[in-house]
Amino acid sequence: MRKDWKDSIDGRTLRPESLMMGFGYTPAWSEGALKSPIFQTSTFVFESAEQGKHFFELATGQCECAPGEHIGMIYSRLNNPDLEILEDRLTLWDDAETALVFSSGMAAIATTLLAYLKPGRVLLHSAPLYGGTDHLVKHTLPELGIPTVEYVAGMGREEIEALLAAEAPDAQLGLIFIETPANPTNDLFDIGLAAAIAAAHATDDFRPLVAIDNTFLGPLWQHPLQHGADLVVYSATKYIGGHSDLVAGAVVGSQAAMAPIATLRTYLGNMATPQTGWLLMRSLETLAIRMERQTATAQRVAQFLAEHPKVRTVHYLGLLEPGDPGYELYKRQC
Repeated sequence: MRKDWKDSIDGRTLRPESLMMGFGYTPAWSEGALKSPIFQTSTFVFESAEQGKHFFELATGQCECAPGEHIGMIYSRLNNPDLEILEDRLTLWDDAETALVFSSGMAAIATTLLAYLKPGRVLLHSAPLYGGTDHLVKHTLPELGIPTVEYVAGMGREEIEALLAAEAPDAQLGLIFIETPANPTNDLFDIGLAAAIAAAHATDDFRPLVAIDNTFLGPLWQHPLQHGADLVVYSATKYIGGHSDLVAGAVVGSQAAMAPIATLRTYLGNMATPQTGWLLMRSLETLAIRMERQTATAQRVAQFLAEHPKVRTVHYLGLLEPGDPGYELYKRQC
């Protein structure tokens, strides 16, 4: 994430809700326009052939940025102002170092999995999973020679380790992928437990990462990086977009953890478009107020249904009480 943008006033750090209005954008770059234009272009102009060569070397990892230097604009498959501004803003909610936006939530998930998995590395994942993710994990990955092992909410570390040993005895743990809360059951999974399992399987050459699909609670109500996760994945179509007029995905995390995903996105070409990036910037300005109102409304609906004589069970986290399965984890993690 760029660190040279003003994010405080008189020493007081601004909250993400305020920073969504202009963080990462300088109006002087665009004829003084208060809001970023849509940079609907495939290609950018270099001041010289040497500059273009240098930008490409930076973008492909052949050299590193000098202190205070940023990779210049090259080609919208590599970088685009709308996407870079959006990605800077997305880091703020999770206090992440960097972010990447994708053409869909599934594009974000698939790129993350493929960046860290290969034949001989096993994926440990929670169950149930969103339908698209479930198909990718249970059908596509095995066809590529990547074994997968699933576990359910409430399992302890010994049970999970026993599953790994029984179902993938010769495979190295490559990645732990968790939906919490799970779609559609709202089951909760312990992020810290997953981080402990990943750490136990680290070697001198490779450390398995923990990736969390945080779509159900969004950037406001759960911050997985604070609980030991390495990567946070979103379907930005949902809360982040919020208006049912776009499809997008996002991943946030540290520079080191995100680097393989960024490289793979470049060559898969599944980043979001400038138009989608602009729409998501619009949506981020109202994210907090929308999610707060939606949560208050959902609580009332859930309470009504829970008291209805024809409704047997309501799976809503806001109704959990002391003693309920998942309550302590909900209070600690969400």
